[in-house]
Amino acid sequence: MTRNDPIKHFFIWPALIIVLLISIFPLVYSLTTSFMSMRLVPPMPARFVGFGNYADLLSNPRFWHVAGTTTLIAFLSVGLQYLIGLSVALALNSRVPGEGIFRVGFLLPMLVAPVAVALVARQILNPTMGPLNELMTLFGFPNLPFLTRTSWALGSIIVVEVWQWTPFVILMLLAGLQTLPDDVYEAAALENATPWQQFRDITFPMLLPISTAVVFIRLIESYKIMDTVFVMTGGGPGVSTETLTLFAYQEGFKKFNLGYTSALSFLFLIFITVIGLVYLAVLKPYLEKHK
Repeated sequence: MTRNDPIKHFFIWPALIIVLLISIFPLVYSLTTSFMSMRLVPPMPARFVGFGNYADLLSNPRFWHVAGTTTLIAFLSVGLQYLIGLSVALALNSRVPGEGIFRVGFLLPMLVAPVAVALVARQILNPTMGPLNELMTLFGFPNLPFLTRTSWALGSIIVVEVWQWTPFVILMLLAGLQTLPDDVYEAAALENATPWQQFRDITFPMLLPISTAVVFIRLIESYKIMDTVFVMTGGGPGVSTETLTLFAYQEGFKKFNLGYTSALSFLFLIFITVIGLVYLAVLKPYLEKHK
């Protein structure tokens, strides 16, 4: 079969059309629904309200609160994931003893379902019967409200996120480190460059493209966090740890407010897109400088 043979279209187009229908139809339907007032329970006939749902959301303090909470969790957890991941990747790249065991051990958390991790974390951090508080009680410390006070609950969620997803950062950064050329470091050693100077002037700049990609991926994924929060705190105490996806779940699957939820989903999409564009725009000069 030649490249210009028309028979290829009989194989390509059916699959392409099916994929487009599966992906585009829900998107268009959801966009249309976002301009409607539509409830399933109690049943209400669909009514066109234009940008009414969007206006209600933007004037709702709860929306801005959950957006701020999601941003806080995303930036703090991803920042810690990168710092810890880079440190561990540098150590593994230096051929530490037992490197193979460490690599396998560090990957295990990433292979566990987030719901399972959250369930275990909820049991460990239980304010009254959790083993962590039991252990602290043995040493004379009071029970800590890991899941019942806002600051502690947010910290607990961030710690669980860091524990589970730092291995992904380690894996990606380690792969990037192992592609760096050795001759650059040999030349630096001849110039008597210290390890810190080599990291600052060689390793980190050359690792910047992969670092940018890793942080971007994790940032987008962290904004979609739901299962960990849902299992550990349910968005509580109150709605203090509620995230954007959990807010959408509450509106869509508990209140069955489909129009409002669709508008929330598209605002969420716009919000993430703006965050991503700003992030890439800020880093673009540095990426071009170190090409």
